[in-house]
Amino acid sequence: MKKLLLGAAAALLIPAPALADLLVTNVRGVRATPDRQVERFTGLLVGDDGRVKRVLHGEQFKLPAGTRVLNGGGKALMPGLIDAHGHVMGYGQSLGQLDLVGVKSLAELQQRLRDYAAANPTLPWITGRGWNQELWADKRFPTSADLDAVVKDRPVWLERVDGHASVGNSAALAAAGVTTATKAPSGGKIENGLFVDAATGLVDRHVPAPTAAMHDAALRRAQEALLSRGLTAVADMGTTLPEWQAMNRGTRDGALKLRIFSYASQGVLLDSQKPGTEGLGEKAMLLKVTGVKLYADGALGSRGAWLKQPYSDAPGTRGLPLLTPEQLRVQAAAALALGRQVAVHAIGDAANEMVLSAFAAVGCGTGDKRCRVEHAQIIDVPDLQRFAAGKVVPSMQPVHQTSDRLMAEARLGPNRLGGAYAWQTLAKSGVRVPLGSDFPVEDPNPFPGLAAAISRQGMDDQPAGGWRPQERLTLGQALAGFTRDAAWASFAEKEMGGLDVGQKADFILVDRDPAAVSAHDLARTQVLETWIAGQKVWERKAAVTPERG
Repeated sequence: MKKLLLGAAAALLIPAPALADLLVTNVRGVRATPDRQVERFTGLLVGDDGRVKRVLHGEQFKLPAGTRVLNGGGKALMPGLIDAHGHVMGYGQSLGQLDLVGVKSLAELQQRLRDYAAANPTLPWITGRGWNQELWADKRFPTSADLDAVVKDRPVWLERVDGHASVGNSAALAAAGVTTATKAPSGGKIENGLFVDAATGLVDRHVPAPTAAMHDAALRRAQEALLSRGLTAVADMGTTLPEWQAMNRGTRDGALKLRIFSYASQGVLLDSQKPGTEGLGEKAMLLKVTGVKLYADGALGSRGAWLKQPYSDAPGTRGLPLLTPEQLRVQAAAALALGRQVAVHAIGDAANEMVLSAFAAVGCGTGDKRCRVEHAQIIDVPDLQRFAAGKVVPSMQPVHQTSDRLMAEARLGPNRLGGAYAWQTLAKSGVRVPLGSDFPVEDPNPFPGLAAAISRQGMDDQPAGGWRPQERLTLGQALAGFTRDAAWASFAEKEMGGLDVGQKADFILVDRDPAAVSAHDLARTQVLETWIAGQKVWERKAAVTPERG
């Protein structure tokens, strides 16, 4: 499986190296060692090929002629951070849509919709993302009638923060041909204009598809935001063919500097099997991507996560499997047969058990396949050891725990939390735990994720002492999760992740020492500069203070 790096990642790996060596000096370097301890260093020597030639620990030596020098001014330096699970184009698109992240009530959602509609009178469809009814006092899902009360003259289609449910107004349902007689497909649910999981496709397919120019603009927006947060590489989970083509255009014209590991969407795998020439684009894409992303279930917030026992706060449902065990085995085997890595979204304990069994059936435990479970949020305690036994990679997102803990307690009750967000238990079992954010479900800023990983607390420092604090990671483990282990999880450990000799010189300068501050302060770290392959690709602009007159 190691052949994947050159076929998948390197195609989207980036800027031409500088033409002279670079000495980075006078920095407080912090990185995770291969055994997940925190190591300090004082500088780097980067070759003219953009790779690390030497990691410095205070020693003096004669510089090669023509060496460029970056005096870090005593700032903290870290390896470029890697998000092991994000959605690059979805994030870029969300930055140009109606933003509903953090709305505290239905009334606030309606007001934002009203304002956006007035500001964009010519948009044929109003799309948005980010609402979360768990933040509302009554926790009631929005309905078509709620949207109709604000906008009736054109379709409105608003996605929940987790991407596993959407609500549409009557115009959107009419445009999609959805009536009261429409039945939800297997793995989906429709109720009062709310569409969950597989049912969202009934309307999604009628939303005007982004043009190539819109994809390119979304990629530019996403890259700027991700680089500003210190991310130099991302595993893109669920890349479509048009998105892949936009990334390749960005590589070709030199605009794409972010390193992207693409995991083709489940639909790409299915479309590649169409007869004749219909699936040729998808076939070509599958030969180059790092892996394939499949879905076993939905999310806790929309009660789509598939549980072994009914939801404590909704005893009539256990959630929704999105694939049968046989379908999962067939699709996972098809991806492996192509030499691609398999990554499966699984949140509920029933879904995780199904995925672990499917992985065992298709041989994930043999060789170095690195089959991945994305999220692995709720695991039945007896299944925890199956990750190490089956050589399965749990790709997890610390900020999900801080966002979800109260909801998880409500959804599961107090007696089913033993395997919930069990980072340290999994780490101690012998598996690597790559970390990410699942942006745009969460903000891509990795520093709140690092802080949550070591504290089990949110940005509000709650709960006191951390939620299920026995699952906290050490700082070394957390740093490795966002660097070495995230690179390893996409077969890129030889190229990046640790600032090791021979690796790409991807690094960031930040405004505080991550190993010398509290979790509260770590979460608020500001990135000052982002460098990829020894070249500066982003810099924080100094704030302009208005003159007093």
